[in-house]
Amino acid sequence: MSQETVRPAFEGRERPIIAHGVSFPTAVARHTEDIFNASRVYVICSRTLAHTTETLGRLTATLGPDKVVGRRIGMKSHTLWSEVLEITAEARAAQADLILTIGAGSLTDGAKIIALALANEIRTPEELGTLAEGPNKRKDIKTPTVPIISVPTSLSAGEYSNFAGGTEDSSKRKYSFQPPIRGPELVILDPELAQTTPDSIWLSTGVRAVDHCIETLCAVVGTTTSSDELAQRALSLLVPGLLRCKKDHADREAYLQCQLGSVEAMAACTSGSIELGASHGIGHQLGPLGVGHGETSCILLPAVCKYNAKYNANRDQQDKVRQFLIKDPVVSQVLRARSLDVNASDLGDILDAIIRELGMPRTLGDVRVGRDQLDGLAANSLHDRWCKTNPVPLKEKSQVLEILEMVV
Repeated sequence: MSQETVRPAFEGRERPIIAHGVSFPTAVARHTEDIFNASRVYVICSRTLAHTTETLGRLTATLGPDKVVGRRIGMKSHTLWSEVLEITAEARAAQADLILTIGAGSLTDGAKIIALALANEIRTPEELGTLAEGPNKRKDIKTPTVPIISVPTSLSAGEYSNFAGGTEDSSKRKYSFQPPIRGPELVILDPELAQTTPDSIWLSTGVRAVDHCIETLCAVVGTTTSSDELAQRALSLLVPGLLRCKKDHADREAYLQCQLGSVEAMAACTSGSIELGASHGIGHQLGPLGVGHGETSCILLPAVCKYNAKYNANRDQQDKVRQFLIKDPVVSQVLRARSLDVNASDLGDILDAIIRELGMPRTLGDVRVGRDQLDGLAANSLHDRWCKTNPVPLKEKSQVLEILEMVV
């Protein structure tokens, strides 16, 4: 029988716990009982997994059908308030004492807001609005009491944060929900389940995790020896892991390596007071144009590195990361196969080669963002905190446009 590993995700913090080494139905059944003493589980499962795999059937058989008191198949992306309220009402009526999500990030965000809504007796959009950041936020928000277990199928790593975003249906505006909201207390990593995720999602969200590492290592404010070590460890798992996943979908060890790397990436960029950069900042503004967070990193990260190097902001940091990457045998093999002159290549060039090898989008045109949208995109980006904290602070629209012109 496989040996299960159960440990805190982050040093110095009791929760979340991560578990891996046994199949997710076995882990869910075991820990529903031994960690949470729960018996009334509400399941939110990805529509694709529910319709194309035996995921739900395997889970119900192992957990016991009497313990599954409700289920929701799929949620729309961007976590709509209307769906959050529907599930909250169902979970309340079923007296659920645990929420389980199986799938990608929007389900996890949904579960966080649902648990917060349950604790605060929320029933309407107006009431939900009083839990979100903004002028209507109430003072006396109760902490969620219904725990969440997440079984993620992407590398976006939202399950490790105590924040969530939810979209108000009529205005289409995304609101932020912050503590006392809570993330999942247990995250179960199952590489076999992850192998069902399409490359477009798995690899792009993996590059997003790489972006967390690169912008942490190249930041000019807030980094520590510890954050650098975490980010390097994450890169050493993620970059070769993603390249191996692309090459061989049966390489289960590579999938687990990526999952563990995404945990380290989150640990790195949330430790201390690191100020990230424009790949994250401009990327946030590409979301409303229909571009996934992972794809934004694929397109922007090499260009942002080149821009910062051009203006001499963090060349030493970039060169250290470049040296670290080219020493990896999987990376050096890719660079050789692509006939890249390593000595003449900067960090942006190395990242470009890796992202192209993964088959991910490299231009705004690849994701159907046209030149006519650049001006608005640049103007919106100036409001983002990570553009202001970029190693070269972005204060003028022309600066953002210079980066965007590299990837048009």
